[in-house]
Amino acid sequence: QVQLVESGGGLVQAGGSLSLSCEASGQTFNGWLMAWFRQVPGKDREFVTAINSGGFTTYGESVKGRFTVTRDNAKNTVLLQMNNLKPEDTAVYYCAARPLGAVTFDYWGQGTQVTVSS
Repeated sequence: QVQLVESGGGLVQAGGSLSLSCEASGQTFNGWLMAWFRQVPGKDREFVTAINSGGFTTYGESVKGRFTVTRDNAKNTVLLQMNNLKPEDTAVYYCAARPLGAVTFDYWGQGTQVTVSS
């Protein structure tokens, strides 16, 4: 059974940094696309970033230049380093996984809250 577990959320002042971690288990994730999304109550889920097995990354416009995603395939872990945080980054952050050959993100973590105070 595939499981994604996020950790590292919390409260930080604007301009500060936080690092989120997503630990995946249940099978090998080689070839899977791993991503982070975020959601504020009452709003649509927003794409943050994604990384494939080869380390190729893509970012949402609102986080480019401030967030960095990395991946350790041997440890099935994805890290999201968030710098220069802004109040509008406040959201629940979710780790997601898209299996090899799939077109959707079939697996999701439980989410971790990030709150940025002004």
